[in-house]
Amino acid sequence: MSATIAAQAAYLVAALLFILALAGLSKHESARLGNAFGMLGMGVALVATIVLAIDGDISTAGLGLMAVAMLIGALIGLQRARGVEMTGMPELIALLHSFVGLAAVLVSWNGFLNVEHEPEGHEAKALEALGTLGIHHAEVFIGLFIGAVTFTGSVVAYLKLSAKISSKPLVLPGKNALNLGSLALFVALTVWFVITPELWLLIVVTALALALGWHLVASIGGGDMPVVVSMLNSYSGWAAAASGFLLGNDLLIVTGALVGSSGAYLSYIMCKAMNRSFLSVIAGGFGIEAPSGSDVDYGEHQEITAQAAAELLGAARSVVITPGYGMAVAQAQYPVAELTSKLRAKGVDVRFGIHPVAGRLPGHMNVLLAEAKVPYDIVLEMDEINEDFADTDVVLVIGANDTVNPAGAEDPSSPIAGMPVLTVWEANKVIVFKRSMASGYAGVQNPLFFRENTAMLFGDAKARVEDIVGAL
Repeated sequence: MSATIAAQAAYLVAALLFILALAGLSKHESARLGNAFGMLGMGVALVATIVLAIDGDISTAGLGLMAVAMLIGALIGLQRARGVEMTGMPELIALLHSFVGLAAVLVSWNGFLNVEHEPEGHEAKALEALGTLGIHHAEVFIGLFIGAVTFTGSVVAYLKLSAKISSKPLVLPGKNALNLGSLALFVALTVWFVITPELWLLIVVTALALALGWHLVASIGGGDMPVVVSMLNSYSGWAAAASGFLLGNDLLIVTGALVGSSGAYLSYIMCKAMNRSFLSVIAGGFGIEAPSGSDVDYGEHQEITAQAAAELLGAARSVVITPGYGMAVAQAQYPVAELTSKLRAKGVDVRFGIHPVAGRLPGHMNVLLAEAKVPYDIVLEMDEINEDFADTDVVLVIGANDTVNPAGAEDPSSPIAGMPVLTVWEANKVIVFKRSMASGYAGVQNPLFFRENTAMLFGDAKARVEDIVGAL
């Protein structure tokens, strides 16, 4: 009994550490400490779980299997985390979400096999005596559904983000009806299972949820992938909470609720930043319509050399840099930080403008810039920097596309119409770093590239920034 009380107390400490981790991750300055709190909390939780297992008279073989599983998981996690580039972080996170979903599926099946499949067993009789057997039926079914949707949805997100499949949305006839019909069928099957918990119903809902998870994310276009990542984060949290109810584990319930609610709120923030509703993202996403401006002649673009760009920057009074996923791909954050340092040494006011969905992961650009030691105080959010573009001499758009597209503010027919964007075109001069004139991840042409005050600097972003630094 004393071991159980100690483990529950440890769970409470771990839950508090997880809350501190979320609070720490909300700011640049405390992010490292937030990560430390999260790791410490997980360590405490693992130790407490092992103590509970030992106190529950787990066999030596079972304890050995647990140790082997933890060792294998730790080694795989370390190898993946140490080897991943920041550009690969979105797909790694999507893959990790799939593991949470799969774990919830396995926990639900285990719960069924221990209780519903053995109606005369000790656990089933105990739950029946408490009058909670029907609740257990619902927990098994709902936890399985959430976990399976999370699993296949996360796998599709991983495949899209890693370019293993096309980022274009899958458009099936009546796809919205398919989604709504699947949800309605799930509700009906849940009621049926609670009344008559039969194996075939569990098999049916497993197949239904796996297919729905695949279809939900496959039908979402590339432009909405930042929302998808945070949405799957929320799903994984609710899947963990469902597993917590099944296992009677308070820490899983609390942690799952924290992750689920914070992921849902982050999804709301992402949708607001893109002027989209959560339901519109689920229903499809950017790229379903024909790309706006694909048949419009915007005229000829202008090009600029690194030497000429350096001269403009050297003579500028104020400069704003707006990075995007292209900067991450080129790993240009380090020369960008060096460029920033040189310009500031010359007395130039340099700041960064970060769109909420820049990159393919919320906060992606902020992490890259922090990694390159760019001062926190000059990295501003879109709402903080937008009103200053009109007084800016030069804007450097490095690997960004959709987040600086004037069509979001000026073209009602565009797929990104109404999406809040960085109004870089209001500056005196805009220099766009791109490899080519191709459209962005959302597949929408950008009229900014053809404006009179815009010049294109083609090539690898890292090499071009290094050329400018050299010229300076």
